[in-house]
Amino acid sequence: MLNRAYVYAMKMHGSQLRASGDPYFAHPIQVAGILTDYKLDTASIVTALLHDVVEDTSATRDDIAAMFGEEVAGLVEGVTKLSRLELQAEHTRQAENLRKFILAISKDVRVLLVKLADRLHNMRTLKYVKPEKRERISRETLEVYAPLGRSIGIHSIASELEELAFEHLNPTARTAIERRLEALKLEHGRAIDGVSRDVETVLAEAGVKAHVFGRQKTPYSIWRKLQRKSVGFSSLSDIYGFRVIVMSEDDCYRALGVIHRAWPVVPERFKDFISTPKSNNYRSLHTTVVGPSGLRIEMQIRTEAMDRVAEDGVAAHWAYKNKSYGFDQEAMERDGGRDPLQNLRHLVQVIEHGEGGEDWVEHAKLEMYLDQVFVFTPKGALITLPRGGMALDFAYAVHTEVGDTAVGVKVNGELKPMRTQLQNGDVVEIIRGAKREIPADWRSLTVTGRARSAIRRHIRTSEREEFQKLGKATLEQTLARGEKLLAEVTLTPVLETLAIANDEDLFEAIGRGQLSAGKVAETLFPALKGRMKAGPDRRRIVDEQARLFVRGGGLTPGVSVHFGQCCSPVPGDRIVGILGEDVGLTVHTIDCQRLADFADDDSVWQDLQWTAHAEQGAVAAARLHATIKNAPGVLGEVATLIGEAGGNILNLVMSHRQQDFFDVVIDLEVEDAKHATTIMAALRANPSVDTVERARG
Repeated sequence: MLNRAYVYAMKMHGSQLRASGDPYFAHPIQVAGILTDYKLDTASIVTALLHDVVEDTSATRDDIAAMFGEEVAGLVEGVTKLSRLELQAEHTRQAENLRKFILAISKDVRVLLVKLADRLHNMRTLKYVKPEKRERISRETLEVYAPLGRSIGIHSIASELEELAFEHLNPTARTAIERRLEALKLEHGRAIDGVSRDVETVLAEAGVKAHVFGRQKTPYSIWRKLQRKSVGFSSLSDIYGFRVIVMSEDDCYRALGVIHRAWPVVPERFKDFISTPKSNNYRSLHTTVVGPSGLRIEMQIRTEAMDRVAEDGVAAHWAYKNKSYGFDQEAMERDGGRDPLQNLRHLVQVIEHGEGGEDWVEHAKLEMYLDQVFVFTPKGALITLPRGGMALDFAYAVHTEVGDTAVGVKVNGELKPMRTQLQNGDVVEIIRGAKREIPADWRSLTVTGRARSAIRRHIRTSEREEFQKLGKATLEQTLARGEKLLAEVTLTPVLETLAIANDEDLFEAIGRGQLSAGKVAETLFPALKGRMKAGPDRRRIVDEQARLFVRGGGLTPGVSVHFGQCCSPVPGDRIVGILGEDVGLTVHTIDCQRLADFADDDSVWQDLQWTAHAEQGAVAAARLHATIKNAPGVLGEVATLIGEAGGNILNLVMSHRQQDFFDVVIDLEVEDAKHATTIMAALRANPSVDTVERARG
């Protein structure tokens, strides 16, 4: 079969050439060669030989199925779809590529293995590609392919991909790190060479047979650590590491004891990944000691089987079973105790929660990149989370339903805030509620892509309903100014003119500020053009005429009445009066923060209500506090949104102006509290407005 695939690939690619000038068929042969190094099955190697024939020649999927069988045809099709997606426009390519890629590899990991080998050979020959394309391919390799390789444990390929991409993306930094490494080698070379012998000798004297060899961290891994830890090069303790390969798992712990007795241990630098393997089945003991010649040295202690899995991940589990050669799932789970392909299935859930666009791509990258902590359910099940993970991350890792209904958390039996970062060994219990009500600010209480995408989905659904209500109310108010009723109007002409599917989508577009209610009204009734944006023709609520607008037991003759500047009450707000010496009766909203000052004195409180005149024939000044992006034209956008929603700006004051954001206080005329809420919702829908709230004290 391999011979037939080899001949077929050469025949179909014919005289095609690569950018390097080499015959094209040399590429699939090299990709197949990489996979034979990992001793994969026949179907995988044949797929590597044929992975470009459907894309680059006249061959079809049916041709492949007829000649090599359905299994190979399915694998070739999976890899081909991914290659085609790489040719799409940049702004859509990465999101769609990653989505299709993850869906394909979650069904058969061999698609990922072939694609990783394909990408590895392309990266090895990237110098022949144009510079602008070189940068895009390198960035994609670093952000997508290398993390996916690590997620299934193939560190050998992932490390080489990272180094090749780093070389093209940041050659200056790579050269600087290599020079530092060369200087260190000159300074400590002899001592480093002697460490392996010293450790082997100490272990042999204790009866532990071991093979010890040193390794130097790669420039890219050093670069990542310099970025992540914000420390200097000289502060890194594990630039030089040593692998201690022993015969059995018991010997791992015996060797650890011998090494700790022989050399001082660096505090808080011990990790046991044998007891709790990483999610990609990586198993090893890590410790850092002050070794011979005073050097800080990282030791990784493992068996040969653990070392093979550490380097090759799932590719270490191809073997003969039941007289056939292929992927041995049972052996993989026996070696590590878990299925590393579960990592890819988590990414599938991220995709299912997304609705396209770029946002879920970032969630997927989060899922692939972050370091890990190990926590437990009350029943003792082990849950792996990214470092910094919180209760909601844990809840969604257990099950989507648990995350959707989470209302609180107990950590090690104690109630804790939802923002508590979980630590290794914590026992976590999620307290669940009956309803699915997820506050928008809960996104800040998560670090995993899975949790963030699920919360975003919920918020998007609830926001859609909210914006539809807002848009409908805004359109009703706009039409009312032209003496028209929405209930008596058919919106079909607007839907056809603006190519909008239905009334709900139209209302949502208005609510989100994507479409002006005035424009919709003018499309329906061209004769009303210019009348739709007119503000309300009503009397302003002012202190001098306060008795026209509020009523209640506290309004005795001779007592002056005025409206609190702290909370700017408007019709529709629940209000109370506070009697004060020399100031008379001050009207506050029921949630004004100033009311806390009078909580212990019932005698000053007065029940108040708005009069019918206030609710029907007046406008009031509301005060908004907003935080807005510091960018050209943003204030103009805010003013336009307020005007389109029927508000009238009375005053505007900017403060705390920073490079990226500034605060602004806006006083504006509104009809009532509902009108103020409508304006705030319209502002919140604008991406340039970070926050906007009514003044409350």
